[in-house]
Amino acid sequence: MTTLILAVVVVLVAWFGASYVTSTDPAQDRLLSSARLAIRGLGFLVALGLVASLSFVYVDKDQTGHKDKVYGFNALKEGGILATQGEMGPQADVLPPGFHFQPGLRIQYNVTMQDVIEIPSGKYGFLVARDGVPLRDEQTYANPFAADDADKMINDTAYFLTNGGQKGPQTTVLTPGKYRLNGFLWDVQIGDVTDIPKGFVGVVKSNVRSRVDFGNLRAERPEDCSPTADVGEVEGVLSVPLVPVGCIGVWGRALNPGKYYINEKAYTVTLVDTRVQTWEYRGGFTRRQISLAVDQQGRITQREESENIKVPQHAADEAIFLKVEGWTIAQQLRVLVQVTPAHAPFVVASVGGLQEVEDRIMSPAVQSVVRNVAGGVIRVPTQVLDERGAPILDENGEPQMRTVTRRVRVLDVIENRTALEEAIEVIIHDEGLKAGVDIKEVRLLEPDLPPELLVARKREQLAQQLAKAYHQERGAQSERIKTEQTRATADQQDKLVEAQIEVKRSEQFAMARRNEGQGERDKLMLIAEGQKSQSEILGQDRVVELRKFEFVVGRLLDFFDGNPDVLTSALTNAHKFVPERVFTLGGSGGPNSLAGAAGVLGDFLDSGSKKGDAAAQ
Repeated sequence: MTTLILAVVVVLVAWFGASYVTSTDPAQDRLLSSARLAIRGLGFLVALGLVASLSFVYVDKDQTGHKDKVYGFNALKEGGILATQGEMGPQADVLPPGFHFQPGLRIQYNVTMQDVIEIPSGKYGFLVARDGVPLRDEQTYANPFAADDADKMINDTAYFLTNGGQKGPQTTVLTPGKYRLNGFLWDVQIGDVTDIPKGFVGVVKSNVRSRVDFGNLRAERPEDCSPTADVGEVEGVLSVPLVPVGCIGVWGRALNPGKYYINEKAYTVTLVDTRVQTWEYRGGFTRRQISLAVDQQGRITQREESENIKVPQHAADEAIFLKVEGWTIAQQLRVLVQVTPAHAPFVVASVGGLQEVEDRIMSPAVQSVVRNVAGGVIRVPTQVLDERGAPILDENGEPQMRTVTRRVRVLDVIENRTALEEAIEVIIHDEGLKAGVDIKEVRLLEPDLPPELLVARKREQLAQQLAKAYHQERGAQSERIKTEQTRATADQQDKLVEAQIEVKRSEQFAMARRNEGQGERDKLMLIAEGQKSQSEILGQDRVVELRKFEFVVGRLLDFFDGNPDVLTSALTNAHKFVPERVFTLGGSGGPNSLAGAAGVLGDFLDSGSKKGDAAAQ
């Protein structure tokens, strides 16, 4: 409009302004007449250009031209926002990039430029329509667009308005990319893509009843939305209605891991961790201990210590306190649980999530079950004994076993832990299924037993170990002594061999002497017998004389054997020993007479006495 007024002003200024170009000189007046004509013509051309500029528009490649009709004869129907039949007001059609000419375009319409809508990667566009068919009473969001005409419903405003497009928030979203939308119709809000990581599933709560195409969840708009599962009919299990995919409510099937462009306003996706979870019940008690020490004399002393055990940050709760045989035990526990993809919708619909299951249902159930089992009975294997109390063996030599049922004892948390774990698992598994949780295993961790229960056993074990150590030490000393003896024996081996040889030689020498003595005894006995016979024949006096002679001769022979030089000298001077008297053997005495021998001996003795007298003189 401003441009049009400016064109009229230009024409008027050119027309009337040219009238003031005059002259008194007729020759010059003819020349100025041509100038006036040129000025008026230029004014008309400028005005024509201004009017022509109102009939075309240029749209840049990253923009969209929006028309708002100002002048016309038809008004929009009541409640209408956009014109599809040339009515006054915002128009359904938009101007794409390029040059557009239409007589009086910018006179009849207000043309504005808007940037194209760009949805970045990892985002989606949430659409709100300002015009269309009102939503039904049961609707919160408009029906999703059919797959074959979704593009036209979004980009062609006239098509949207004439083919049942609904006013308000839409179920269909814009995926990443650029869109040339009619800004009069659409309001676009940017949202984040739904990313379900591995190890998780997505439980969908739908606010719309529509066709679905989300990865593994695909379904046409369902006609029947009756609950597919209401497991509350089972005794003790939570009551949860789950609906078919596409209905309003919690769908009975979960969404697999992946990225999805889901309208977060129309669908609420709850992530459920399907990995195995560890729930630990630790700390929250004061641990008392009695330490034993042994001095050099083997005396055992004890000392009590205490430590405050805090609840770790990652723990589900504190340790479970048990009452067994009047004793209080702080039992630590680990439970492995898992929510399967099939149970994930049930968990979300019944409680809200795995954390809520842990806090509201399973932790109280675990504590109750563990206390009940510890205060009840267990089945434990026991050896079969005979009447003397000795174990009965089977054909393989192994002790025969039988299972007995008895009340739980204090030391069972150490000695029969497996039996307690099995009893707890049987009960807690059913409790978990009531909430849609699969209990994989229950493991009893270190219990906090009163130290008074264990001190006697510790002292007994320590005493046994000390006794065993004493015997082993004594055995080691004996072995050391033996080793030293062996080493010393090896070092004196040559002397030991000599001693052994000497022992053997002395044994042989003793045997020889014994044999010699035996021979000598036999010889003396024979001699005695001979002498006895000789005495009977010769008489004792003559036998004595004979023994004297044999003794002297024997001594002489021994002397000459030890001194051969004397014998040599005697033989050299033999002539000096020729006797002056001659004695004959025999005689009146008969052949056995010793008169001659006696004469020789008497003469020898007599000469010896004479030499002695001479020497004395």
